[in-house]
Amino acid sequence: MKKVFPIINYILLALTGIFLIALQFKPWAWLFLVLGLLSLRLCQQKLARALFLIYLSLAILGLTPITTDISYRHMLQMGLALMLAVALPYFIARHIYKEKLIVFPWRLGRKWFKKEISYILLTAVIAYFLLPFYLINTGAYLNWSVEPGLSSIIRLFIGTNALGIWDELFFICTVLGLLKKFMDFKYANILQAVLFTSFLYELGFTSWGFVMIFLFAWLQGLIFHKTHSLAYVITIHLTLDFILFLALIWAHHPGWLTIFVV
Repeated sequence: MKKVFPIINYILLALTGIFLIALQFKPWAWLFLVLGLLSLRLCQQKLARALFLIYLSLAILGLTPITTDISYRHMLQMGLALMLAVALPYFIARHIYKEKLIVFPWRLGRKWFKKEISYILLTAVIAYFLLPFYLINTGAYLNWSVEPGLSSIIRLFIGTNALGIWDELFFICTVLGLLKKFMDFKYANILQAVLFTSFLYELGFTSWGFVMIFLFAWLQGLIFHKTHSLAYVITIHLTLDFILFLALIWAHHPGWLTIFVV
């Protein structure tokens, strides 16, 4: 019976992420979150403490307007909330739990293998063909605003890249890092990918975008598990985000860039 309670909580965690962030069904979402928190009392203490940190971050995200608005006010508001969603669990784990449950292994001095460099190039090629096709055919590019002017372009660049870095800090290092301590990695990775996808779906990757986002999130978790290098998975993500940045400019203003073939 003891094994049932963690499974129930993992399901509630996934439902909380889907309903609170992706679908924005707030009444049901908060109900799932409260049920999840209450059910922690039935779990082993170490697991309960770890899952509490994830629920805490999801609650912060649930109270945060997650949009692609690049006004200075919104970027500051959303940026502070996202920083809190990463920093608060880390602070609690280190200074209240007195445990190193969350780590950020940059491994900057590690040399990359040829196959790892090749994977980055492959990511760029796939993104080059897939992202413009997706953005145009679904109309998802309209979820982003690309106004004329240097300030707007710079803020778009900062926003897309900052979110890419945050995704890896939170979903890979924090969520996956906590989950894989208590469940089989393959299931932990699926769960983090569900939460990862929920966030980016609400951010703007609507329609069938959730399919490619889930696959990307799952692969990022798998690669991090094998390399233990935060710097590497962030490089992969920023490579994709740079293509996204260019594709968004092209989709809104085709005359500005003529580098895509869609």
